[in-house]
Amino acid sequence: MAGDPYEALGLTKSATDAEIKKAYRKIAKSDHPDLNPDPAAMARFKAASAAYDLLKDPEQRRRFDAGEIDAQGQERPQRRPWRDHAEAAGNPYARSYGFDGDPDLSDVFSDLFGRRGGFGGFGRGPEDPRDFHVRGQDYRFSLQVDFLTAARGGKTRITLPEGGDLEVTIPKGTRDGQTIRLKGKGGQGLGQGGPGDAYLTVSVAPHPDFRREGDDILLTLPITLDEAVLGGKVAVPTIDGPVNLTIPRGATTGQKLRLRGRGINGGDQQVELKIVMPPKVDDNLARFFEEWRKDHRYDPRAGMKTGG
Repeated sequence: MAGDPYEALGLTKSATDAEIKKAYRKIAKSDHPDLNPDPAAMARFKAASAAYDLLKDPEQRRRFDAGEIDAQGQERPQRRPWRDHAEAAGNPYARSYGFDGDPDLSDVFSDLFGRRGGFGGFGRGPEDPRDFHVRGQDYRFSLQVDFLTAARGGKTRITLPEGGDLEVTIPKGTRDGQTIRLKGKGGQGLGQGGPGDAYLTVSVAPHPDFRREGDDILLTLPITLDEAVLGGKVAVPTIDGPVNLTIPRGATTGQKLRLRGRGINGGDQQVELKIVMPPKVDDNLARFFEEWRKDHRYDPRAGMKTGG
């Protein structure tokens, strides 16, 4: 360990023994090499382990604070020969970067690895490291699907972080913002730890014609002037294909008709009519309405309040 052991633990010299132990536990849970393969995390864990090894002993801590030993526990001004031997490779009494010499912290690795006693990575205890059982990492994805796939259900594919792809079933009636859990499709676990899960947060792309309200489908249906006046049957798009709808005689813009069972999961389709004028009003149509208006004038704005 190089540098200040207090800094390695994120503390100052005024820290209590309990604060030192708590800081070490926190770093172990986030940066232990068996849980976090990032080299930077390993370096933080090594530094924290060496710092705790020095500061957990009251006498060593006193001597460090007094300047009698350095951050490696070495005598000042020069290294003592016995410490060279103590830290030599293969020496069973050499310092380790773990909790195996500190039974007070064995519960940290009970939390991390699902057992008590020795642990993986640095300073392994007497137990076989293959006994570590760590559940795999959960994966989280954002997935956009088209409106009809979400409404009717369907399949799509996603690319996994470690490569390869996975076919995903989109349930019928999936809503915007809904999360789909794919059990066991996350990262691989360690030992007998099972794989993690994959979570897909779905966003549903808008449709040019359909809208959703609960399990009902909303649609604005353009109709011609003559269809509005005379009525008739017209083909209406639904999420499952076109169906015939009867337009009543004298229909008007804003009038709503219902197609029962044509929504999602037993919902209905609400059809709002919208009268659309012909692209061009020709002389015949204009003369017809001029004559018609002479004897059939009416005021659709009757009863509206005027401003003021």
